[in-house]
Amino acid sequence: MTSFLYSYKQNKSRLRNGLLLNLAILTTGILFGSIVLTINYQPLTITSFIIAGLLMVVVIFFSIFYGVFLIWNGIIVWQKESHSLANTLTLILGIMSILYPFVFGLIHWLLPEKIFIFFDNILSIILGYIILCLFSFLSSLLLFYFYRPKKDKDFIIVLGSGLINGNQVPPLLASRINRGIWFYQKQIKKGKTAPYIVCTGGQGSDESISEGEAMRHYAITHGVDAKHVIAETKAKNTIENMTFSKKIVDQLGLDVHNGIFVTSYYHLYRGAQYARDAGMAINGLGAKTKFFFVPNAIIREYIAVLLAHRNFHAIIVTGLVLFAIIKSLSQIL
Repeated sequence: MTSFLYSYKQNKSRLRNGLLLNLAILTTGILFGSIVLTINYQPLTITSFIIAGLLMVVVIFFSIFYGVFLIWNGIIVWQKESHSLANTLTLILGIMSILYPFVFGLIHWLLPEKIFIFFDNILSIILGYIILCLFSFLSSLLLFYFYRPKKDKDFIIVLGSGLINGNQVPPLLASRINRGIWFYQKQIKKGKTAPYIVCTGGQGSDESISEGEAMRHYAITHGVDAKHVIAETKAKNTIENMTFSKKIVDQLGLDVHNGIFVTSYYHLYRGAQYARDAGMAINGLGAKTKFFFVPNAIIREYIAVLLAHRNFHAIIVTGLVLFAIIKSLSQIL
C-alpha cells in the first residue's frame, strides 16, 4: 500500500498506480482471510465467506456474459452514434469473445500438437499481459473518479469534443463546460479568487466557428463573467489542447501547476498524461457521460494509452514471448 500511495502522490496518471493498487487490495484480502481463519470467530467467518461468495458469483457471471454485454453495448452505440470504426469496438470485441472458444478449438484441431503448444503458450501470455494492463488502467482511471481538487485554482481548462450543426455545443461537450462552471462557481462561493476558464478546441472542416469560441459563448450565457473565459481556437487534439492552453496560462502570468482540466471521466487518465507532457502537473475533473457510451470510450482510451507507450510494451511483450518459447521447448523436449 505504501508503494501505491507514494506512486499516486508523485503522479496520478501512471499505469502502475492501478497495478500497485490491485496488488495492495489482493494482499490485503489474503491477509484479512488469514486473520479470519486464525481467529476462527464464527460470525466473522460466515460473513467473510458470504462476501467472498458474492464476489465470486459476480466474477463468474461477468466472465460468462461479458461477450453478450459488449455486443449489446456495441449495437446501442451503433444506433445512437456515428457508424465509424471507433464506435464499433465493443461490437467487434463482443463477437470475437463469443467466437474465441470455437476458433481456438478449431486451431487446436488443425495444428500438430507440438506447434499448438507454442501457439497456446504465446497467446496465453500475451492475452494475460493485455488483461493485466487493462485492469491496471481501469483501476487507475477509477482513482480519478475520487479526485476532489481544492477550490483554490488559478485556471480551469475545458477540453473540446466537437460541435454539431457547425456551431452548436452538443450534450457531451455541454456536460464538460457545465462541470467547469460548477467548479468556477464553487470556488467563488468559498471566497477565493475566480479562476480563468480556458475553452480549448479548434475549428473542424464541418464547423463554422471554432470549438473554443462556441464553448466560450456557452459559458458566458450560463453565468460566467466574460472576462474570466478565454477561447483557445487552434488545437486539433488533446496534446495541442494542453500545449496551446499552457501558452495562454503563461501569458496570464498564472502558476501552470495550480489548475485543473475538465473532460469526460473516461478521458481523465490520458488527459493528465498530456497535461504533464505539455509542462503542467495538473489533474482532471470528470464530467458525466451517458452510460451506453462509456464501455466503448474506455476501450478506445485503453488502446490509445498502450499505443502511446508502444515501445515499452513491445519490449515487455517480446520478453514474455521469449519466456513462452522457452517454456514450450521445455514441454516438448
